[in-house]
Amino acid sequence: MPRLLILGRNGQLARALSAAPGPFETVQAAGRAEADLAEPGAVARLIEAWRPDAVINAAAWTAVDDAEAQEAGAREINARGAGEAAQAAGAAGARFIHVSTDYVFGGAPGAPFAEDAAPAPVNAYGRTKLDGERAVLEACPGACVVRAAGVFSGGGADFPSAMWRLAHTRPEIGVVDDQLTGPTWAGDLAERLIALALAPDASGLFHCASGPQLSWAQFAAACFDLAREAGLPHAQVRPITSAGYVRPAARPADSRLASTRLEAATGLPAPDWRTGLSKALDAWRRSR
Repeated sequence: MPRLLILGRNGQLARALSAAPGPFETVQAAGRAEADLAEPGAVARLIEAWRPDAVINAAAWTAVDDAEAQEAGAREINARGAGEAAQAAGAAGARFIHVSTDYVFGGAPGAPFAEDAAPAPVNAYGRTKLDGERAVLEACPGACVVRAAGVFSGGGADFPSAMWRLAHTRPEIGVVDDQLTGPTWAGDLAERLIALALAPDASGLFHCASGPQLSWAQFAAACFDLAREAGLPHAQVRPITSAGYVRPAARPADSRLASTRLEAATGLPAPDWRTGLSKALDAWRRSR
């Protein structure tokens, strides 16, 4: 029976992958202690020792703002480490699935972006993830690179969790309304990553984004509508512009993704984030 190695252990996607149903007899999640992507040779040694049938790389530097001042450190994990993992998986005869981001796009006209759209990242995080895509596909041409957008789980560090947490102390919350995305529940993304791992003919770039696609302010309003229905604290959303919420790293104005190629490869339609948001709220309530 097939063996799955998940690179990453404590992140929301790694947890969703570990919990996802699948045909794998053995699933191992490796954290930094077992396979630090920033340490040359560490992940290759683990893959060589464990000899998995499939590897899903859910480990990454995801601190978008911190990457502006530490781009070299982010690139070490997101590009060099990812490429090393892909090369080791290919040498072991394992399928390799790598998770990237919608932040490889900068919001130029053309969204929703197809896989062949020209990337144009506007921040260091996006640049390092784009370098990682190229390193993975160069090291292992049969790999799958999946760009995901706005991943959430209700686990505490994601956008909905932040909104529900802030609603306990603020009656009104300003949220940007001029940045568009397609938020995706971690469980839906995990299901599609596993489906790709089991599709030996699938390779190259794929997009995973849920519908309906919308602005972050609209997504926040949906989070509070759901909380209100559940009898939980909720807040009013005050739409603001990106200029009114300045952060170290610029964000894409429009990073909506078209995911028809992923649907064709897996047979799974683009998910609806509204179903996932209800599950995320349940998870958030359980974690409190």
